Amino acid sequence: MAKKMGYKRKTWEEKLEDKENLPKILKLRPKFPCAKALMKLGAKSGDTVVITQPKEVLEIMRKVPKGKLVTIKEICEQLAEKHGTKFCCTLTAGIFVMIAANVAEETKGRTPYWRTLKMDGALNEKFPGGQEAQRKRLEKEGHKVITRGKRLYVEDFQKSLLTK
Repeated sequence: MAKKMGYKRKTWEEKLEDKENLPKILKLRPKFPCAKALMKLGAKSGDTVVITQPKEVLEIMRKVPKGKLVTIKEICEQLAEKHGTKFCCTLTAGIFVMIAANVAEETKGRTPYWRTLKMDGALNEKFPGGQEAQRKRLEKEGHKVITRGKRLYVEDFQKSLLTK
């Protein structure tokens, strides 16, 4: 009988650790997983794109004060500027946002992750406690959350976006 190898699942904090091969700057190609999303933002094949470090996303999220919001778009714009590229991979940035949120819950950290929205102002169902927990925190800070279909959005979220 073969002995099973034990597998220890990584903690969210371990997933947040810097990745050896990142940040990485690439030329956008149509087959990139984030290409479609970036092209909606105006990217063209050959534009420079940064795939950032998880901790860089966390740093931006930590700086969002009470009453303000940030979306993946603003996070990516800041990271692209920091790395001298035209764009930032929205797919990996989104994954790193989710990791940062879970680290904050796991460690009772100081990251106000609930102030980070999807590009269209939607709440993030992958955050700890889902959309409902994020809604409660946002409403407590004075934001109005509305329902469209099965999703929740911050009404007029653009008015509360953090500007550099």
